[in-house]
Amino acid sequence: MQILYEDNHIIAVNKPFGMPSQGDESGDESVFDWVKEYIRVKYNKPGNVYLGLIHRLDRPTGGVLILAKTSKAAARLSKQFQARQTQKLYWAITENIPSTPHGELKHFLKKLQGKNIMRAYNKEVHASKAAHLEYRVLKTSGKRALLEVKLHTGRRHQIRVQLASIGCVIRGDVKYGKSSFNFDKSICLLARELSVEHPTKKEMLTFVAELPKNELWSEFE
Repeated sequence: MQILYEDNHIIAVNKPFGMPSQGDESGDESVFDWVKEYIRVKYNKPGNVYLGLIHRLDRPTGGVLILAKTSKAAARLSKQFQARQTQKLYWAITENIPSTPHGELKHFLKKLQGKNIMRAYNKEVHASKAAHLEYRVLKTSGKRALLEVKLHTGRRHQIRVQLASIGCVIRGDVKYGKSSFNFDKSICLLARELSVEHPTKKEMLTFVAELPKNELWSEFE
C-alpha cells in the first residue's frame, strides 16, 4: 500500500486493485484494516484506533482513497463529499473508442433487484438516480482508448455502467460487457486524482495515484 499523504487528521493512500475498501464476506484484508493496523503500529497506539472511511472504491479498481484519523475530520470530509465539493478524476482503458473525443453522459441508474449490477436508463424510472459524468480521450491504441473521466455525481458503478452504455466497456469488466478477465482480476479503472479541502487547514489538497506498472496499462505510458 502506498501512502500518498498523512498528517494528524487525514491519510490518503493508493488503493491496490483487488483489495476491498472495507471488510466484506470474503474476509480478505481491506484498505480500512490495513490503514488501521498501520496507525496502531506506527504510533504505538493501545486499544481501538479511530479511523473513518469517507468514501469507497469498487474492489477491482485502484487509486486514491482518503480516510479520516479523527471524528471531526470525518464529519467535515463527509459533508464535502455529500455536497459534491470534491473533485474526482478517473482514468479508464476502454475496449472501444468513443465516437466523439469529448462528451457528457447523463443517465438514470437503478440497481437490478437481487443483483450487484446497475442498469442505465435514458429517462427516469422508478427508484433510479441521476448520473452525470464527462469524459475525454487522452490516447488511443488500436481499438482501445485511455479516457479521463470527471464525475459530477457519485453513483454505484457509475463510470462502469455509463461507459458500457455507449459501447465502451472498461477493459477487464466482465460484469458490464464482453471484455475478458484481466490476469489479476482487476478492471482498468483508476481513481487518478482527488482534490479536497483539508478539514482543519481549509486549504485545497490534490492527491494523485501513479499508473500501475503492468502490461495492462503500459501501452498508454
